[in-house]
Amino acid sequence: MSTDFSIKPVGAPVATPIAPPVSEAVGRAVATELPARQSVTVTDASVRARVDANVANASLSNQVVIDRAAASIVYQVIDSRTSLVVKQFPDEAILRRRAYFRALDLTRDAPTRLLATDVKA
Repeated sequence: MSTDFSIKPVGAPVATPIAPPVSEAVGRAVATELPARQSVTVTDASVRARVDANVANASLSNQVVIDRAAASIVYQVIDSRTSLVVKQFPDEAILRRRAYFRALDLTRDAPTRLLATDVKA
């Protein structure tokens, strides 16, 4: 760890973008007018494409389950047609790990463990 308190730059220096100057030809150019059928117009920003989530995912349903072995709440996305789990949080491996460590904690007998403050008879 250094002992100085100066602020040092981090990473590679970044070049500042420089806008090229506008050429004289652009300034002297003639405005082009095209017929309406050949021109391109900007679309209205207020009208946007909308994806209806209910139509796209009509076969998916959400489910919340309590896993008692892991003592966790599990969020699942289920495919209604096949009844298979599409997504799950937390993952199955995490639930198994939690259940394993919870079982280890429950199997330990708290009264049989001696503490440093316990007196041996």
